[in-house]
Amino acid sequence: MSDFFSVLKSYKKQVDEYIFEVLPRSHSVPEINNLFEMMNDYPQRGGKGLRPSVLLIFCEAFGGSIKRALNTAAALEIFQNWIVIHDDIEDDSALRRGLPALHVKYGVPLALNAGDALAGKMWELLKDNRKILGANLTLDVIEQFLEMYNMTTAGQHIELSWVQNREWDLRTEDYLDMCRRKTSWYTCATPAWVGALIAGAVRSYREPIIDFGLDLGVAFQIQDDTLNLVGDEKTYGKEIGGDLWEGKRTLITIDLMKKADAKERKYLEEIFDQPRTRKKAEDIERVMGLIRKYGCIEGAMRTSVDLATQAREKFTRLDGAIGETQRELILEMINFMIQRKF
Repeated sequence: MSDFFSVLKSYKKQVDEYIFEVLPRSHSVPEINNLFEMMNDYPQRGGKGLRPSVLLIFCEAFGGSIKRALNTAAALEIFQNWIVIHDDIEDDSALRRGLPALHVKYGVPLALNAGDALAGKMWELLKDNRKILGANLTLDVIEQFLEMYNMTTAGQHIELSWVQNREWDLRTEDYLDMCRRKTSWYTCATPAWVGALIAGAVRSYREPIIDFGLDLGVAFQIQDDTLNLVGDEKTYGKEIGGDLWEGKRTLITIDLMKKADAKERKYLEEIFDQPRTRKKAEDIERVMGLIRKYGCIEGAMRTSVDLATQAREKFTRLDGAIGETQRELILEMINFMIQRKF
């Protein structure tokens, strides 16, 4: 996958440079200067740059230019950064990209406000597309972002509600539906379609691109759930086992609840439904033992591969519209989604 990684690195460099040109850097008022520092914090930590790269890859695949799409790609990366600030607060996450989460460093009120400020910058960039894409296409792109925004927040609400309501009678399909909303739209479906849209792709391609992105986004999320339990913390960049400490409903924990006997399930519910501050490391390790006992990680990984395979099959519906070089690059990207370690 060397070609994909080199392209990903190149795209990320271009997007980062653009973002640091448009984000405010300093202010004479100390408090506002601190806000600007916080707005730059997560973008400066690196990350994969996957979402804007998907957008740029699909833009080029349909004959568009990176120059016309770069502003939108930067807006998408800013979306990723502000929404994970809020996500880290909602999940009480300890780490983000290998460092303390923003609310851990600065407190919840200031972190929330910094996230809001980044959201405003995202909409500002999308508004500025009028000078690049023209009024009609700019409005179309904004509409796609609004759909992505609505889907993502709805999916997040579902997941948070499961935890708050101590809901464990969940099916695999419940999880997949939640992930399609929470992860797929902003990770794959919207980036891919918006990239193609900016390139001038015909509307008939929207459905196959969205369908492709929804499957691939869930495959990506399942891989993330797996890395959260068995990844290397330095490489992964987030707390290993964080999903268990937070009591998240993932494909792995939903499968565990189905396979556990009555005594084990009672114990698991008691542990998962406790607040993070009352959980103990030995309990988390015992939960991991049960996950290993029932092969839940292996089962989740099989589902991830199946979804990636479905995405690959749906991608073939675009054959003829995409050049061979970009086609091979996207196929490499599909493999990356389920093989990545970070």
